[in-house]
Amino acid sequence: MATYRVKSYGALCSLEEFSINDIPADEEDFVDKYDHSPDTAEDYGCGDMKADVIPATEEVRRKYSITEEEYLKIAEEVAEQVSFGNCGWCV
Repeated sequence: MATYRVKSYGALCSLEEFSINDIPADEEDFVDKYDHSPDTAEDYGCGDMKADVIPATEEVRRKYSITEEEYLKIAEEVAEQVSFGNCGWCV
């Protein structure tokens, strides 16, 4: 069973800590994060910042020594932690 830690900064759509099986992890291995509504964004902000889970690859699963099921669980948690909706914090 994989051990992992996912912790966001709280007020930013970024991760303060992310590791899997004591390996520093890259959120881009798990999610595609972008503003889903840039036309509604304030200056220096996002209209709807969300992260979409991306499909697991064999390379990523090997990199972190995780199963397909573990990948999905971790990816869903990462997506939840970095999805902020409307935000104007980037200044």
